[in-house]
Amino acid sequence: MATGPSPHYFYVMTLPPAFPLPQPAPAPLPAATRLAYVLRHFHLAYDSVPEVSIGYEETAVVRLEDASGGFFSGQAPYPPAPQWRDWCGTRLPFFFSPPVEAPLLHLPAGRAFIGPDLISAAFYLLSGWQEYFSAERDQHGRFPYAASVQKQYGFVTLPLVNYYFDVLRAAVEHVTGQPLRPRRWGPAQAAFAGFITHDIDTIHGGWGTRIRSQLHQGHLPRVVQTLLYKAAGRPSPWNNLEEVQEATTKQGAPSTFFMLGSQQPASNGTLNADYDLTAASMAARLRKLAARGAEIASHASYGTATTPGRLQAERQRYGLPAPTGNRFHYLCWEPRITPQLVAGAGFRYDSTLGFAEHFGFRNSYCHPFFPFDFEQGQALAFLELPLNVMDATLHHPNYLQLSAPQIMPALQPLFAEIEKFGGLTTLLWHNDHFDPANDVTGPRQFAEIMTHLQQRGAAFLTGSQIVAEVWTC
Repeated sequence: MATGPSPHYFYVMTLPPAFPLPQPAPAPLPAATRLAYVLRHFHLAYDSVPEVSIGYEETAVVRLEDASGGFFSGQAPYPPAPQWRDWCGTRLPFFFSPPVEAPLLHLPAGRAFIGPDLISAAFYLLSGWQEYFSAERDQHGRFPYAASVQKQYGFVTLPLVNYYFDVLRAAVEHVTGQPLRPRRWGPAQAAFAGFITHDIDTIHGGWGTRIRSQLHQGHLPRVVQTLLYKAAGRPSPWNNLEEVQEATTKQGAPSTFFMLGSQQPASNGTLNADYDLTAASMAARLRKLAARGAEIASHASYGTATTPGRLQAERQRYGLPAPTGNRFHYLCWEPRITPQLVAGAGFRYDSTLGFAEHFGFRNSYCHPFFPFDFEQGQALAFLELPLNVMDATLHHPNYLQLSAPQIMPALQPLFAEIEKFGGLTTLLWHNDHFDPANDVTGPRQFAEIMTHLQQRGAAFLTGSQIVAEVWTC
């Protein structure tokens, strides 16, 4: 649990020429715009929110003070330091609090007064303001975790917007006398949901990994057998889409496969797919996976997140029906370009927004949300299914470097936060991590995570099923 600010450091990467950073849209964003965007998501987070006036006006039944101080009229990426307060036993940072500390929640008869400006704070985090107006990018053109307020103040594993909504929930319950229940998921009305995804970057690999593992274990006969399999042209260890689906199905969940749409390497040499999505044999496999309950989605290739026209053209390579969901290769996302490309390509959802460097909440929110269009001053017409946990994040030498016994203790508090607010757990486990040779972030660790989520009562859904539930609310 975060208890206060942690040391903060920034690093600035000069963008490669292939990723020129456009100028941000001009401010300001008026209070009415921020209020409408935030309240739309508040209503999606709970079942049957009653109509009650919430805002900055004197006549509002649930009233806040606009403490943004002109921040949203400028282009500064970072707000003043937050005030730290306790809410229901959790120490939380409250951005845009008045300089003189007011009660967090004052509840006279028939009215409610909230001290911090929760609307501005929730808008700042949920809209991705910091990364839109920051010029800091890493070698892949991504906004880096090291430059985020989540890193600066140590709350990446807290869905802070949901905590802000919880304060607002208490205010609404007081003035209406009607209890609010977090949204429920699936036919069984589960308390939270799980979205189990697999990015398929490569299928023609894994021989070297398997041989090294067998040598390390001293299994020389198995090494010989593996070499013979390879020489005979057997399918490689990572050519395992059916095994991935079977492992996920055993845990009671459907798989959503994000398939790369291009074999062409990016202009900087970064590899894309090592398989042909349009080959008859691959198309037949994908149809069988879909017939068994999987969803086939777009894993847009490296470079599509910043190049107009490419994403839409790549989506057409999947045939009909075209995929409704997308996640960008390498989690590439340029906030000044990418959201409009996703909307323009016709996708109903995206699931890119998570920090590669750390598990948690990039937008400090554990529910699906509509990304904000800074140019038009309104929500875009597709849902973001935020990414919480990626296998590579947990052990990659550039990231957290957790050992196998450290993974579940690190993730359980995160899952508890999602369950608390009736949110969505999005898990990314690549197909190559289902190789038994991987004993750190491999099939055993995947099964441990899935067993935990299953025992906690998660409703496992595909991306399209999630969209269908949220969009009808």
